[in-house]
Amino acid sequence: MRRLPLLTVLALCCALALAACGSSSKKGSAAATPSATPSASASAPAAGKAGCEKVAAPRPGTAPKLSKPKLELDPAKTYVAQVVTSCGEFDITLDAKRAPLTGGSFVTLARKRFYDGLSFHRIVSGFVIQGGDPKGDGSGGPGYSVVEKPPADLSYSKGIVAMAKTQIEAPGTSGSQFFVVTGEDTPLPPEYALLGKVTKGQDVVDKIGVLQVGPDEKPTEPVLIRQIRIQEK
Repeated sequence: MRRLPLLTVLALCCALALAACGSSSKKGSAAATPSATPSASASAPAAGKAGCEKVAAPRPGTAPKLSKPKLELDPAKTYVAQVVTSCGEFDITLDAKRAPLTGGSFVTLARKRFYDGLSFHRIVSGFVIQGGDPKGDGSGGPGYSVVEKPPADLSYSKGIVAMAKTQIEAPGTSGSQFFVVTGEDTPLPPEYALLGKVTKGQDVVDKIGVLQVGPDEKPTEPVLIRQIRIQEK
């Protein structure tokens, strides 16, 4: 049930629940940002597959004890998360109106440099790419969770960015792991907290989305999140 493009719509939804969109059933396990951030040569980075830079895999961190953020996004402002990866850059425009709490948590983590040096640890072709886990295995988080009910009419179409959760967590629960939808009109139920939408660099997302993976859906060559920075207007 893990090769989603070959499954029916029903099996797709079941697969997401079983995989928890990249969350493990290990409850309460979380980790801080890696103690060391891999870096490529500034003058001539090694080329990997599909035009991505060849980088070392981040080292798993230890459990953080972060406090739940109090930030709530201002619906009158525009927040853009600039995601720099070893495969290129893409922008996520956060949905400040429909997901102010989820976005507030994401912005807080990004400003704390929580995401710097982490990876996209899960790739399912034609479905999603997922990252933001400090442990790198789908079981990590920031040490807290936020709950914000997703819009009832939310459609997880290509480019939509949402937050991962375990199967047993309530709809709208999020920590630090996020996923970008790479399939067209993926028929998921509105249970995953909305974050925003890719508004620039969809080609980079698509490039990551077709990289070779192992049986655990982890890319055979690491995809590094070099940094995530927030622009607020």
